Amino acid sequence: MRHLMNPLDFTTTELEQLFDLAADIERNPAKYAHACAGKILATCFYEPSTRTRLSFESAMTRLGGSVIGFSDAASSSASKGESVSDTIRVISCYADICAMRHPKEGAPMVASEKSTIPVINAGDGGHQHPTQTLTDLLTIRSLKGEIKNFTIGLCGDLKFGRTVHSLINALVRYEGIRFIFISPEELRIPDYITDMLKEMDIPYEEVMNLENVMPNLDFLYMTRVQKERFFNEEDYIRLKDFYILDKAKMALAKDNMLVLHPLPRVNEISVEVDEDPRAAYFKQAQYGVYVRMALILTLLNINI
Repeated sequence: MRHLMNPLDFTTTELEQLFDLAADIERNPAKYAHACAGKILATCFYEPSTRTRLSFESAMTRLGGSVIGFSDAASSSASKGESVSDTIRVISCYADICAMRHPKEGAPMVASEKSTIPVINAGDGGHQHPTQTLTDLLTIRSLKGEIKNFTIGLCGDLKFGRTVHSLINALVRYEGIRFIFISPEELRIPDYITDMLKEMDIPYEEVMNLENVMPNLDFLYMTRVQKERFFNEEDYIRLKDFYILDKAKMALAKDNMLVLHPLPRVNEISVEVDEDPRAAYFKQAQYGVYVRMALILTLLNINI
């Protein structure tokens, strides 16, 4: 039995196989319509989510399976004090696979150690978000043709952004990736990440000005400033509008530069950018369904 806690749980070769499967699902959805008939996915979300939870549920439904679960801690026995360990033991009696989101870092890992079914980390605090990373990598591969030799700018909340941390950790395994970190001083990328990049001799730079680096980017990965990660609302209000991507900034970018965003957005990408052919964030959301379908099949050892 296998779990997914971290994007690095899969080798790059295994990821290519997963992405090939996702691509086949995209081309031939009818082929997989009954692949998980009789199987049940449990979505255990201790923290609010729209895209991740619904994309998992959509993925399982499109595979012909069923879904059970809860969408916040208040509607689970966690509100009565039940531990994650006990919850997953019970869920293992009801379902064949589980996707878990939790505000505490490491909670899905604790669950995986007690589970008798595969557990997928659907986001744990500010730590990891591996299925979003799989979505990001599939999007890059599908739209660029390969995952190598490009410059990616990551903009916004780089301190608390688990999607950013997961993506960087995954991309360092690919050839010719260059990073530009764009953030205010208070939301800089953590030192452990820049230390890793230095140790691996991977080029990166840290800047505050988005406009200056726009012409250098092949991908721009925007993130929202996450209110739920702030202890001080004044700091959130001061920083939430620090970066807003609009038509004027897009005019500075390459014709083939692509904009990604894990969503939800607040106002860090102006709606006027949505009509730009370089805006790929809604395609990215669609790829999230395909890659989660492929992941469910892989972890359940279902071959079509």
